[in-house]
Amino acid sequence: EQLQESGGGLVQPGGSLRLICTASGLDFDHYAVAWFRQAPGKEREGVSCSGRSGRSTYYADSVTGRFTISRDNAKTTIYLQMNNLKPEDTAMYYCAAASCSGGSTVAEPLFPGYWGQGTQVTVAS
Repeated sequence: EQLQESGGGLVQPGGSLRLICTASGLDFDHYAVAWFRQAPGKEREGVSCSGRSGRSTYYADSVTGRFTISRDNAKTTIYLQMNNLKPEDTAMYYCAAASCSGGSTVAEPLFPGYWGQGTQVTVAS
């Protein structure tokens, strides 16, 4: 299976980006999928997670109210709409099949050690 991230870029504080994650070779609608991010010098963290149907969604406290996760199972694609971006959102963003959590962890990857190339988000003026 493969998950391909895209949509990152350089944006000013307060700006918006929409990240896209497209899956292939995966029974997409059988899996919850999450977005993770890793900033330089920091551990990878869960940002948002979508249940298999998209009805259940989970967010890190730091992005609640600013980010929205959604999925289109027919297109085997998951999105992360990011609004009101802040410099602290700067990181490499990854998507992965995951187990969603309602706690502070947000999500745990189902296949640890397997990550795509990610997409870089840089928020700077």
